[in-house]
Amino acid sequence: MGNNKEPQLVNIDGTEYDFADLTDQQKVMFEHCIDLDRKIASCRFQLDQLSVGKDAFLNILKQSLASTPAEAEEKAA
Repeated sequence: MGNNKEPQLVNIDGTEYDFADLTDQQKVMFEHCIDLDRKIASCRFQLDQLSVGKDAFLNILKQSLASTPAEAEEKAA
C-alpha cells in the first residue's frame, strides 16, 4: 500500500506547490516567509496600539493647553 497522505499545498504568487516536493532550502525559505508574515502582523498590531496611545496622550495635552492656567493647576493637583 502506498502513502495515502494528502499533499500539503502551499501557494506562492498564485501557484500551488506540494510542500513535500520542495527542496530543503526552499522549505526553509518558505518557513522564513511564514515567520516573517507573523512578525509583520505582530508589529502592525503593536503600531496600532502605540498610535492610539500617542493620540490619547496628545488629546490630553491639547485639553490641558486649552484650559485656563487655574484649571490646569487644579487638574495637575
